Amino acid sequence: MAVDYTVIVIYLAGMLAMGWWGMRRAKSKSEFLVAGRRLGPAMYSGTMAAIVLGGASTIGGVGLGYRYGLSGAWMVFTIGLGLLALSVFFSARIARLKVYTVSEMLDLRYGGRAGVISGVVMWAYTLMLAVTSTIAYATIFDVLFDVNRTVAIVLGGSIVVAYSTLGGMWSITLTDMVQFVVKTIGVLLLLLPIAVVKAGGFSEMKAKLPTGYFDPLGIGGETIFTYVLIYTFGMLIGQDIWQRVFTARGDRTAKWGGTVAGTYCLVYALAGAVIGTAAKVLYPNLANADDAFATIVKDELPVGVRGLVLAAALAAVMSTSSGALIACATVANNDIWSRLRGKAASGERDEVRGNRAFILIMGLAVIGTAIAIDNVVEALTVAYNLLVGGLLVPILGGLLWKRGTVHGALASVVVGGLAVIALMAGYGILANEPVYYGLLLSLAAYVVVSLATPATDAAVLEAWRERLAGRGAPELVSEPVPAPQ
Repeated sequence: MAVDYTVIVIYLAGMLAMGWWGMRRAKSKSEFLVAGRRLGPAMYSGTMAAIVLGGASTIGGVGLGYRYGLSGAWMVFTIGLGLLALSVFFSARIARLKVYTVSEMLDLRYGGRAGVISGVVMWAYTLMLAVTSTIAYATIFDVLFDVNRTVAIVLGGSIVVAYSTLGGMWSITLTDMVQFVVKTIGVLLLLLPIAVVKAGGFSEMKAKLPTGYFDPLGIGGETIFTYVLIYTFGMLIGQDIWQRVFTARGDRTAKWGGTVAGTYCLVYALAGAVIGTAAKVLYPNLANADDAFATIVKDELPVGVRGLVLAAALAAVMSTSSGALIACATVANNDIWSRLRGKAASGERDEVRGNRAFILIMGLAVIGTAIAIDNVVEALTVAYNLLVGGLLVPILGGLLWKRGTVHGALASVVVGGLAVIALMAGYGILANEPVYYGLLLSLAAYVVVSLATPATDAAVLEAWRERLAGRGAPELVSEPVPAPQ
Protein backbone atom coordinates (compact mmCIF):
# COMPACT_ATOMS: atom_id res chain seq x y z
CA MET A 1 0.00 0.00 0.00
CA ALA A 2 3.02 2.31 0.25
CA VAL A 3 2.71 3.27 -3.43
CA ASP A 4 -1.02 3.90 -3.02
CA TYR A 5 -0.39 6.10 0.01
CA THR A 6 2.19 8.08 -1.95
CA VAL A 7 -0.28 8.73 -4.77
CA ILE A 8 -2.91 9.95 -2.30
CA VAL A 9 -0.52 12.18 -0.35
CA ILE A 10 0.80 13.79 -3.55
CA TYR A 11 -2.78 14.40 -4.67
CA LEU A 12 -3.79 16.03 -1.36
CA ALA A 13 -0.64 18.17 -1.30
CA GLY A 14 -1.43 19.32 -4.83
CA MET A 15 -4.91 20.44 -3.73
CA LEU A 16 -3.40 22.62 -0.99
CA ALA A 17 -0.79 24.05 -3.39
CA MET A 18 -3.54 25.11 -5.80
CA GLY A 19 -5.36 26.77 -2.93
CA TRP A 20 -2.27 28.87 -2.25
CA TRP A 21 -1.95 29.76 -5.95
CA GLY A 22 -5.60 30.71 -6.12
CA MET A 23 -5.20 33.05 -3.14
CA ARG A 24 -2.70 35.13 -5.13
CA ARG A 25 -5.16 35.45 -8.00
CA ALA A 26 -8.44 36.16 -6.17
CA LYS A 27 -8.11 39.90 -5.54
CA SER A 28 -11.74 41.01 -6.05
CA LYS A 29 -15.20 39.79 -5.12
CA SER A 30 -15.83 38.68 -8.71
CA GLU A 31 -12.60 36.68 -8.84
CA PHE A 32 -13.11 35.16 -5.39
CA LEU A 33 -16.76 34.09 -5.84
CA VAL A 34 -17.12 33.44 -9.59
CA ALA A 35 -13.52 33.23 -10.92
CA GLY A 36 -13.81 36.63 -12.61
CA ARG A 37 -16.60 35.31 -14.90
CA ARG A 38 -14.04 34.35 -17.53
CA LEU A 39 -13.76 30.55 -17.74
CA GLY A 40 -13.43 29.18 -21.25
CA PRO A 41 -15.26 26.09 -22.59
CA ALA A 42 -12.74 23.41 -21.58
CA MET A 43 -12.27 24.53 -18.00
CA TYR A 44 -15.97 25.34 -17.59
CA SER A 45 -17.03 21.87 -18.79
CA GLY A 46 -14.55 20.07 -16.56
CA THR A 47 -15.37 21.99 -13.41
CA MET A 48 -19.14 21.75 -13.97
CA ALA A 49 -18.91 17.98 -14.40
CA ALA A 50 -16.72 17.78 -11.30
CA ILE A 51 -19.14 19.55 -8.99
CA VAL A 52 -22.26 17.57 -9.96
CA LEU A 53 -20.51 14.18 -9.81
CA GLY A 54 -19.67 13.80 -6.16
CA GLY A 55 -19.38 10.97 -3.68
CA ALA A 56 -23.08 10.09 -4.02
CA SER A 57 -22.66 9.80 -7.79
CA THR A 58 -19.51 7.68 -7.51
CA ILE A 59 -19.80 5.52 -4.40
CA GLY A 60 -23.62 5.71 -4.33
CA GLY A 61 -23.90 5.13 -8.08
CA VAL A 62 -21.82 1.95 -7.87
CA GLY A 63 -23.92 0.88 -4.86
CA LEU A 64 -27.14 1.29 -6.84
CA GLY A 65 -25.61 -0.74 -9.65
CA TYR A 66 -24.78 -3.48 -7.13
CA ARG A 67 -28.36 -3.48 -5.85
CA TYR A 68 -30.36 -3.00 -9.06
CA GLY A 69 -28.02 -3.60 -12.00
CA LEU A 70 -27.96 -1.29 -15.02
CA SER A 71 -31.09 0.56 -13.89
CA GLY A 72 -29.04 1.76 -10.92
CA ALA A 73 -27.68 4.38 -13.35
CA TRP A 74 -30.91 6.38 -13.12
CA MET A 75 -29.96 8.54 -10.14
CA VAL A 76 -26.81 9.92 -11.78
CA PHE A 77 -28.52 9.85 -15.21
CA THR A 78 -31.21 12.27 -13.97
CA ILE A 79 -28.46 14.57 -12.67
CA GLY A 80 -27.02 14.64 -16.19
CA LEU A 81 -30.46 15.32 -17.67
CA GLY A 82 -30.91 18.24 -15.29
CA LEU A 83 -27.55 19.71 -16.25
CA LEU A 84 -28.41 19.34 -19.94
CA ALA A 85 -31.77 21.08 -19.43
CA LEU A 86 -30.14 23.90 -17.47
CA SER A 87 -27.44 24.38 -20.09
CA VAL A 88 -29.70 24.30 -23.16
CA PHE A 89 -32.69 26.28 -21.88
CA PHE A 90 -31.55 28.56 -19.04
CA SER A 91 -27.78 28.93 -18.64
CA ALA A 92 -27.28 31.73 -21.18
CA ARG A 93 -29.92 33.90 -19.53
CA ILE A 94 -28.58 33.10 -16.06
CA ALA A 95 -25.02 34.02 -17.07
CA ARG A 96 -26.17 37.36 -18.52
CA LEU A 97 -27.72 38.43 -15.21
CA LYS A 98 -24.22 38.98 -13.72
CA VAL A 99 -25.35 38.21 -10.16
CA TYR A 100 -23.70 36.12 -7.45
CA THR A 101 -26.63 34.20 -5.92
CA VAL A 102 -30.04 32.78 -6.80
CA SER A 103 -31.65 35.15 -4.29
CA GLU A 104 -30.19 38.15 -6.13
CA MET A 105 -31.92 36.85 -9.26
CA LEU A 106 -35.23 36.65 -7.36
CA ASP A 107 -34.80 40.21 -6.12
CA LEU A 108 -34.14 41.44 -9.67
CA ARG A 109 -37.15 39.62 -11.07
CA TYR A 110 -39.66 40.46 -8.34
CA GLY A 111 -38.42 43.84 -7.20
CA GLY A 112 -36.72 42.98 -3.91
CA ARG A 113 -37.93 41.51 -0.62
CA ALA A 114 -37.53 37.87 -1.63
CA GLY A 115 -33.84 37.59 -0.81
CA VAL A 116 -33.62 36.79 2.91
CA ILE A 117 -36.30 34.09 3.02
CA SER A 118 -35.15 32.39 -0.17
CA GLY A 119 -31.57 32.79 1.07
CA VAL A 120 -32.34 30.88 4.27
CA VAL A 121 -33.82 27.96 2.29
CA MET A 122 -30.88 27.94 -0.13
CA TRP A 123 -28.41 28.16 2.75
CA ALA A 124 -30.01 25.10 4.42
CA TYR A 125 -29.76 23.18 1.14
CA THR A 126 -26.11 24.04 0.47
CA LEU A 127 -25.15 23.35 4.10
CA MET A 128 -26.68 19.87 4.04
CA LEU A 129 -25.15 19.18 0.61
CA ALA A 130 -21.70 20.07 1.97
CA VAL A 131 -22.34 17.90 5.04
CA THR A 132 -23.23 14.83 2.96
CA SER A 133 -20.03 15.18 0.93
CA THR A 134 -17.96 15.62 4.08
CA ILE A 135 -19.45 12.52 5.68
CA ALA A 136 -18.28 10.52 2.66
CA TYR A 137 -14.64 11.17 3.64
CA ALA A 138 -15.13 8.66 6.44
CA THR A 139 -15.65 5.81 3.97
CA ILE A 140 -12.67 6.69 1.78
CA PHE A 141 -10.15 7.46 4.51
CA ASP A 142 -11.20 4.31 6.39
CA VAL A 143 -10.15 2.28 3.33
CA LEU A 144 -6.98 4.31 2.90
CA PHE A 145 -5.64 4.73 6.39
CA ASP A 146 -7.93 2.69 8.70
CA VAL A 147 -8.77 5.75 10.83
CA ASN A 148 -11.95 6.30 12.81
CA ARG A 149 -14.88 8.25 11.38
CA THR A 150 -14.31 11.55 13.21
CA VAL A 151 -10.62 11.76 12.28
CA ALA A 152 -11.47 10.98 8.65
CA ILE A 153 -14.08 13.75 8.49
CA VAL A 154 -11.77 16.29 10.12
CA LEU A 155 -8.84 15.34 7.86
CA GLY A 156 -10.76 15.48 4.58
CA GLY A 157 -12.90 18.45 5.57
CA SER A 158 -9.93 20.50 6.72
CA ILE A 159 -8.16 20.13 3.37
CA VAL A 160 -11.26 21.31 1.47
CA VAL A 161 -11.85 24.20 3.88
CA ALA A 162 -8.20 25.23 3.60
CA TYR A 163 -7.96 25.52 -0.20
CA SER A 164 -11.48 26.95 -0.50
CA THR A 165 -10.79 29.64 2.11
CA LEU A 166 -7.45 30.60 0.56
CA GLY A 167 -8.43 31.14 -3.06
CA GLY A 168 -12.21 30.94 -3.29
CA MET A 169 -13.60 29.98 -6.68
CA TRP A 170 -10.20 30.23 -8.39
CA SER A 171 -8.76 27.55 -6.09
CA ILE A 172 -11.90 25.43 -6.39
CA THR A 173 -11.87 25.76 -10.19
CA LEU A 174 -8.25 24.64 -10.45
CA THR A 175 -8.69 21.75 -8.03
CA ASP A 176 -11.94 20.70 -9.72
CA MET A 177 -10.22 20.55 -13.09
CA VAL A 178 -7.59 18.21 -11.64
CA GLN A 179 -10.33 16.22 -9.93
CA PHE A 180 -12.20 15.89 -13.24
CA VAL A 181 -9.12 14.43 -14.92
CA VAL A 182 -8.43 12.08 -12.00
CA LYS A 183 -12.06 10.85 -11.99
CA THR A 184 -12.04 10.29 -15.73
CA ILE A 185 -8.83 8.24 -15.61
CA GLY A 186 -9.58 6.44 -12.36
CA VAL A 187 -13.23 5.50 -12.87
CA LEU A 188 -13.88 5.46 -16.63
CA LEU A 189 -10.52 4.38 -18.04
CA LEU A 190 -9.25 2.07 -15.27
CA LEU A 191 -11.89 0.79 -12.86
CA LEU A 192 -14.66 0.24 -15.44
CA PRO A 193 -12.76 -2.07 -17.84
CA ILE A 194 -10.90 -3.86 -15.02
CA ALA A 195 -14.17 -4.57 -13.15
CA VAL A 196 -15.83 -5.98 -16.28
CA VAL A 197 -12.84 -8.18 -17.11
CA LYS A 198 -12.56 -9.46 -13.52
CA ALA A 199 -16.28 -10.36 -13.60
CA GLY A 200 -15.74 -12.44 -16.75
CA GLY A 201 -17.15 -10.01 -19.30
CA PHE A 202 -20.75 -9.12 -20.04
CA SER A 203 -21.68 -12.64 -21.14
CA GLU A 204 -20.56 -14.07 -17.79
CA MET A 205 -22.31 -11.27 -15.90
CA LYS A 206 -25.58 -12.04 -17.70
CA ALA A 207 -25.20 -15.73 -16.98
CA LYS A 208 -24.64 -15.27 -13.23
CA LEU A 209 -27.19 -12.53 -12.46
CA PRO A 210 -31.00 -12.40 -12.69
CA THR A 211 -32.41 -10.88 -15.89
CA GLY A 212 -33.74 -7.94 -13.86
CA TYR A 213 -30.19 -6.69 -13.48
CA PHE A 214 -30.19 -5.86 -17.19
CA ASP A 215 -33.66 -4.30 -17.33
CA PRO A 216 -33.25 -0.53 -17.89
CA LEU A 217 -36.39 0.14 -15.81
CA GLY A 218 -35.72 -2.48 -13.16
CA ILE A 219 -35.33 0.05 -10.36
CA GLY A 220 -39.02 0.98 -10.70
CA GLY A 221 -41.00 3.74 -12.41
CA GLU A 222 -41.88 5.58 -9.19
CA THR A 223 -38.23 5.70 -8.14
CA ILE A 224 -37.21 7.05 -11.53
CA PHE A 225 -39.94 9.70 -11.36
CA THR A 226 -38.76 10.76 -7.89
CA TYR A 227 -35.16 11.00 -9.12
CA VAL A 228 -36.31 13.25 -11.99
CA LEU A 229 -38.31 15.44 -9.62
CA ILE A 230 -35.51 15.83 -7.08
CA TYR A 231 -32.28 15.68 -9.05
CA THR A 232 -33.22 16.87 -12.55
CA PHE A 233 -35.19 19.84 -11.23
CA GLY A 234 -32.67 20.33 -8.42
CA MET A 235 -29.94 20.88 -11.01
CA LEU A 236 -31.98 23.76 -12.45
CA ILE A 237 -32.05 25.88 -9.29
CA GLY A 238 -29.19 25.00 -6.90
CA GLN A 239 -26.86 27.81 -5.82
CA ASP A 240 -23.88 25.46 -6.15
CA ILE A 241 -24.76 24.89 -9.83
CA TRP A 242 -25.72 28.49 -10.63
CA GLN A 243 -22.50 29.78 -9.10
CA ARG A 244 -20.61 27.69 -11.67
CA VAL A 245 -22.78 29.08 -14.47
CA PHE A 246 -21.77 32.56 -13.29
CA THR A 247 -18.11 31.66 -13.96
CA ALA A 248 -18.70 31.22 -17.71
CA ARG A 249 -17.00 33.68 -20.05
CA GLY A 250 -20.13 34.12 -22.16
CA ASP A 251 -23.45 32.70 -23.33
CA ARG A 252 -21.96 30.10 -25.68
CA THR A 253 -19.57 28.83 -23.02
CA ALA A 254 -22.41 28.41 -20.54
CA LYS A 255 -24.63 26.64 -23.06
CA TRP A 256 -22.25 24.37 -24.93
CA GLY A 257 -19.78 23.81 -22.11
CA GLY A 258 -22.63 22.74 -19.85
CA THR A 259 -24.01 20.47 -22.58
CA VAL A 260 -20.66 18.67 -22.78
CA ALA A 261 -20.60 18.31 -18.98
CA GLY A 262 -24.17 16.95 -18.95
CA THR A 263 -23.34 14.39 -21.62
CA TYR A 264 -20.28 13.32 -19.60
CA CYS A 265 -22.60 12.75 -16.61
CA LEU A 266 -24.74 10.35 -18.65
CA VAL A 267 -21.65 8.29 -19.51
CA TYR A 268 -20.49 8.38 -15.88
CA ALA A 269 -23.92 7.17 -14.73
CA LEU A 270 -23.79 4.09 -16.94
CA ALA A 271 -20.18 3.37 -15.93
CA GLY A 272 -21.06 3.38 -12.23
CA ALA A 273 -23.97 0.99 -12.78
CA VAL A 274 -21.80 -1.42 -14.80
CA ILE A 275 -19.08 -1.38 -12.13
CA GLY A 276 -21.70 -2.13 -9.46
CA THR A 277 -23.14 -4.96 -11.55
CA ALA A 278 -19.66 -6.45 -11.95
CA ALA A 279 -19.13 -6.16 -8.18
CA LYS A 280 -22.36 -8.15 -7.63
CA VAL A 281 -20.84 -11.01 -9.63
CA LEU A 282 -17.56 -10.87 -7.72
CA TYR A 283 -19.01 -10.26 -4.23
CA PRO A 284 -22.64 -11.44 -4.19
CA ASN A 285 -23.13 -11.22 -0.42
CA LEU A 286 -21.94 -7.77 0.68
CA ALA A 287 -23.81 -6.58 3.76
CA ASN A 288 -23.98 -3.01 2.45
CA ALA A 289 -24.30 -2.19 -1.27
CA ASP A 290 -22.41 1.09 -0.76
CA ASP A 291 -19.33 -0.96 0.19
CA ALA A 292 -19.15 -2.31 -3.37
CA PHE A 293 -16.92 0.49 -4.64
CA ALA A 294 -14.34 0.27 -1.85
CA THR A 295 -14.36 -3.54 -1.93
CA ILE A 296 -13.70 -3.93 -5.64
CA VAL A 297 -11.02 -1.24 -5.55
CA LYS A 298 -9.24 -2.77 -2.57
CA ASP A 299 -9.38 -6.40 -3.72
CA GLU A 300 -9.17 -6.32 -7.52
CA LEU A 301 -6.90 -3.45 -8.54
CA PRO A 302 -3.08 -3.60 -8.67
CA VAL A 303 -0.88 -1.42 -6.50
CA GLY A 304 -0.61 2.14 -7.79
CA VAL A 305 -3.79 1.81 -9.85
CA ARG A 306 -5.65 1.28 -6.59
CA GLY A 307 -4.24 4.52 -5.22
CA LEU A 308 -5.27 6.43 -8.34
CA VAL A 309 -8.83 5.08 -8.25
CA LEU A 310 -9.16 5.89 -4.55
CA ALA A 311 -7.86 9.36 -5.41
CA ALA A 312 -10.66 9.50 -8.01
CA ALA A 313 -13.22 8.74 -5.31
CA LEU A 314 -11.63 11.37 -3.10
CA ALA A 315 -11.73 13.81 -6.02
CA ALA A 316 -15.44 13.16 -6.51
CA VAL A 317 -16.18 13.93 -2.87
CA MET A 318 -13.91 16.99 -2.71
CA SER A 319 -15.31 18.61 -5.84
CA THR A 320 -18.90 18.50 -4.58
CA SER A 321 -17.88 19.43 -1.04
CA SER A 322 -15.89 22.52 -2.07
CA GLY A 323 -18.60 23.68 -4.48
CA ALA A 324 -21.31 23.32 -1.86
CA LEU A 325 -19.12 25.03 0.75
CA ILE A 326 -18.46 28.18 -1.27
CA ALA A 327 -22.15 28.28 -2.27
CA CYS A 328 -23.18 27.99 1.38
CA ALA A 329 -20.78 30.76 2.45
CA THR A 330 -21.81 33.03 -0.45
CA VAL A 331 -25.48 32.73 0.45
CA ALA A 332 -24.82 33.16 4.18
CA ASN A 333 -22.78 36.34 3.62
CA ASN A 334 -24.46 38.00 0.64
CA ASP A 335 -28.10 36.95 1.05
CA ILE A 336 -28.53 36.72 4.81
CA TRP A 337 -25.85 38.50 6.83
CA SER A 338 -25.37 41.51 4.54
CA ARG A 339 -29.13 42.09 4.28
CA LEU A 340 -29.75 41.70 8.00
CA ARG A 341 -26.79 43.96 8.74
CA GLY A 342 -28.21 46.50 6.30
CA LYS A 343 -24.93 47.65 4.76
CA ALA A 344 -22.32 46.46 2.31
CA ALA A 345 -18.59 46.18 2.75
CA SER A 346 -16.60 49.28 1.92
CA GLY A 347 -14.73 47.82 -1.04
CA GLU A 348 -13.91 44.81 -3.18
CA ARG A 349 -10.96 43.76 -1.03
CA ASP A 350 -13.08 44.06 2.13
CA GLU A 351 -15.64 41.79 0.47
CA VAL A 352 -12.96 39.23 -0.35
CA ARG A 353 -11.93 39.15 3.31
CA GLY A 354 -15.56 38.89 4.41
CA ASN A 355 -16.35 36.03 2.03
CA ARG A 356 -13.13 34.27 3.00
CA ALA A 357 -14.12 34.50 6.67
CA PHE A 358 -17.56 33.09 5.90
CA ILE A 359 -16.08 30.11 4.04
CA LEU A 360 -13.95 29.35 7.10
CA ILE A 361 -16.92 29.69 9.49
CA MET A 362 -19.25 27.63 7.32
CA GLY A 363 -16.51 25.04 6.80
CA LEU A 364 -16.13 24.55 10.53
CA ALA A 365 -19.92 24.29 10.85
CA VAL A 366 -20.02 21.67 8.08
CA ILE A 367 -17.31 19.55 9.72
CA GLY A 368 -19.07 19.73 13.10
CA THR A 369 -22.45 18.81 11.60
CA ALA A 370 -20.95 15.95 9.59
CA ILE A 371 -19.47 14.48 12.78
CA ALA A 372 -22.88 14.68 14.48
CA ILE A 373 -24.93 13.19 11.59
CA ASP A 374 -24.48 9.58 10.53
CA ASN A 375 -26.98 9.05 7.68
CA VAL A 376 -25.81 10.45 4.34
CA VAL A 377 -28.96 9.52 2.42
CA GLU A 378 -31.27 11.24 4.88
CA ALA A 379 -29.16 14.41 4.92
CA LEU A 380 -29.09 14.52 1.10
CA THR A 381 -32.85 13.91 0.91
CA VAL A 382 -33.54 16.76 3.34
CA ALA A 383 -31.34 19.07 1.24
CA TYR A 384 -33.06 18.35 -2.07
CA ASN A 385 -36.58 18.25 -0.62
CA LEU A 386 -36.09 21.75 0.81
CA LEU A 387 -34.58 23.01 -2.43
CA VAL A 388 -37.21 21.63 -4.80
CA GLY A 389 -40.20 22.08 -2.51
CA GLY A 390 -39.31 25.62 -1.49
CA LEU A 391 -37.56 27.25 -4.45
CA LEU A 392 -38.29 25.45 -7.72
CA VAL A 393 -41.60 27.17 -8.40
CA PRO A 394 -40.63 30.81 -7.67
CA ILE A 395 -37.35 30.48 -9.62
CA LEU A 396 -38.76 28.82 -12.74
CA GLY A 397 -41.92 30.89 -12.42
CA GLY A 398 -39.83 34.05 -12.46
CA LEU A 399 -38.03 32.92 -15.60
CA LEU A 400 -41.12 31.70 -17.46
CA TRP A 401 -44.24 33.58 -16.21
CA LYS A 402 -44.29 37.39 -16.20
CA ARG A 403 -47.48 37.53 -14.07
CA GLY A 404 -45.67 36.06 -11.06
CA THR A 405 -45.34 38.57 -8.21
CA VAL A 406 -43.11 39.01 -5.19
CA HIS A 407 -46.00 38.10 -2.89
CA GLY A 408 -46.60 34.92 -4.87
CA ALA A 409 -42.89 34.07 -4.71
CA LEU A 410 -42.72 34.59 -0.94
CA ALA A 411 -45.90 32.56 -0.40
CA SER A 412 -44.49 29.78 -2.56
CA VAL A 413 -41.20 29.64 -0.65
CA VAL A 414 -42.87 29.66 2.78
CA VAL A 415 -45.73 27.26 1.98
CA GLY A 416 -43.53 24.84 0.03
CA GLY A 417 -40.71 24.86 2.57
CA LEU A 418 -42.94 24.41 5.62
CA ALA A 419 -45.03 21.76 3.86
CA VAL A 420 -41.94 19.71 3.02
CA ILE A 421 -40.68 19.90 6.61
CA ALA A 422 -44.08 18.93 8.05
CA LEU A 423 -44.57 16.10 5.57
CA MET A 424 -41.09 14.71 6.23
CA ALA A 425 -41.98 14.65 9.93
CA GLY A 426 -45.22 12.82 9.15
CA TYR A 427 -44.27 10.44 6.34
CA GLY A 428 -40.58 10.03 7.13
CA ILE A 429 -37.53 11.70 5.62
CA LEU A 430 -37.03 9.11 2.89
CA ALA A 431 -40.68 9.03 1.77
CA ASN A 432 -41.64 10.33 -1.69
CA GLU A 433 -44.78 12.16 -0.54
CA PRO A 434 -43.09 15.22 1.05
CA VAL A 435 -41.58 16.49 -2.20
CA TYR A 436 -44.67 15.53 -4.26
CA TYR A 437 -47.20 17.34 -2.09
CA GLY A 438 -44.83 20.13 -1.06
CA LEU A 439 -44.18 21.00 -4.70
CA LEU A 440 -47.91 21.02 -5.53
CA LEU A 441 -48.68 23.26 -2.56
CA SER A 442 -45.83 25.59 -3.53
CA LEU A 443 -47.19 25.85 -7.08
CA ALA A 444 -50.75 26.49 -5.86
CA ALA A 445 -49.58 29.23 -3.49
CA TYR A 446 -47.51 30.89 -6.22
CA VAL A 447 -50.31 30.98 -8.79
CA VAL A 448 -53.15 31.94 -6.43
CA VAL A 449 -51.28 34.68 -4.56
CA SER A 450 -49.70 36.08 -7.75
CA LEU A 451 -53.12 36.39 -9.41
CA ALA A 452 -54.62 37.90 -6.25
CA THR A 453 -51.95 40.62 -5.89
CA PRO A 454 -50.96 43.54 -8.15
CA ALA A 455 -48.71 42.66 -11.07
CA THR A 456 -45.00 43.38 -10.78
CA ASP A 457 -44.17 47.01 -11.53
CA ALA A 458 -43.48 47.63 -15.22
CA ALA A 459 -40.16 49.34 -14.41
CA VAL A 460 -38.97 46.27 -12.49
CA LEU A 461 -39.90 43.97 -15.38
CA GLU A 462 -38.18 46.26 -17.88
CA ALA A 463 -34.99 46.27 -15.77
CA TRP A 464 -35.27 42.49 -15.56
CA ARG A 465 -35.57 42.16 -19.33
CA GLU A 466 -32.55 44.41 -19.79
CA ARG A 467 -30.46 42.22 -17.50
CA LEU A 468 -31.64 39.05 -19.26
CA ALA A 469 -30.51 40.62 -22.52
CA GLY A 470 -27.06 41.26 -21.04
CA ARG A 471 -27.55 44.99 -20.60
CA GLY A 472 -27.63 47.10 -17.46
CA ALA A 473 -25.36 44.82 -15.37
CA PRO A 474 -23.09 46.52 -12.82
CA GLU A 475 -19.48 47.02 -13.81
CA LEU A 476 -17.32 44.10 -12.77
CA VAL A 477 -14.12 44.75 -10.86
CA SER A 478 -11.38 42.39 -11.94
CA GLU A 479 -7.86 42.37 -13.22
CA PRO A 480 -7.19 41.98 -16.96
CA VAL A 481 -5.90 38.41 -16.83
CA PRO A 482 -6.25 36.37 -20.05
CA ALA A 483 -9.20 33.98 -20.07
CA PRO A 484 -8.35 30.38 -19.17
CA GLN A 485 -9.30 27.82 -21.79
